[in-house]
Amino acid sequence: MTSSPDVIRYGVIGTGMMGVEHIENILALDGATVTAISDTYAGSRSAGARAANRQTGDPVAVFEDHRELVDSGLCDAVVVATPNHAHIDVMSDLMASEVHVMIEKPLCTTVADCERLLALEAERPPGRITWMAMEYRYMPAVAALIRHVRDGAVGRLRMVAIREHRFPFLRKVGDWNRFSENTGGTLVEKTCHYFDLMNLIVGERPWRVMASGAQDVNHLDEQYGGRTPDILDNAFVIVEYPSGARAMLDLCMFAEATEDQEQLSAIGELGKLEARMPSNTLLVGRRGEHWIGDVERSTVTDARIGHVGLHHGSSFIEHLLFAEAIRAGAGPEVTLDDGYWAVAIGAAAHCSIALGRPVELTEITNGGVS
Repeated sequence: MTSSPDVIRYGVIGTGMMGVEHIENILALDGATVTAISDTYAGSRSAGARAANRQTGDPVAVFEDHRELVDSGLCDAVVVATPNHAHIDVMSDLMASEVHVMIEKPLCTTVADCERLLALEAERPPGRITWMAMEYRYMPAVAALIRHVRDGAVGRLRMVAIREHRFPFLRKVGDWNRFSENTGGTLVEKTCHYFDLMNLIVGERPWRVMASGAQDVNHLDEQYGGRTPDILDNAFVIVEYPSGARAMLDLCMFAEATEDQEQLSAIGELGKLEARMPSNTLLVGRRGEHWIGDVERSTVTDARIGHVGLHHGSSFIEHLLFAEAIRAGAGPEVTLDDGYWAVAIGAAAHCSIALGRPVELTEITNGGVS
């Protein structure tokens, strides 16, 4: 359904910070153009139009209503980068369309809405790709760690540990990200990327989650319509898998006074791998050969990256693979099911914090608590 064998026409729904990021990555691709944008907020529409019109050619079409963009016939593929709580309605409309779709994380704010989209996806027209945007998979050091795990570098994988020590949530249009009802909660909105990485590295779906977390520092002095934000700013989350492997997330969002914001470790009986960002450092340690402070260290790059952007070039790689799948008529590398399980872990973590006990995934999936 492309406008020519060589050029894929993209629409972007939601042109705030992430929408503009997607536009810039698309325009860095060969054989890609942005033909239409949509946003309900005038300021974001202007920002999206400015970003898209940097490319030579006809001015981008601008819509306030995403349904007008879908019905315009101007797009072969659409990227959804709206606020989280709008995903369910926008995606419900797109599931019935002929366009290929990339949806930003999280898939939805609740497990129930994710399950609704999975049911709609099963009815999609044949050959239409629905790709879950999980760009952290493609950060160069992370991708290298995953390859090493797959190649058996650590032997039987036993533990995955992910630490993100970072800055507080940024301001968004209407401050929608200050309240869990709009985001799904911090452990859905922010850390679904990490839960997806856990599932990918372990190679299984989880069965139980234990979490502890709170809002201790950030946004407590802010008021919106007389309401104080309710988003967690720190947490520990343990995720258990049927094989006995386990993973842990250590999140702190008042820790910008740090060196590497993200550290990801994979450990088995043969050794340990560690990826660090933004330095894109990969550490490889083999038991019996290396010791504390004496491991292989390298800086990882990816020659395919044509635009670095906000995520170390990973969004460009994601778009490159999405475009290749469209042209080849292949399936998505990252599926809505992947997005569903990432949300499910986050929702289970929030339930665990609220209930003060471990939560099994069966308690919240397939019609359970969402």
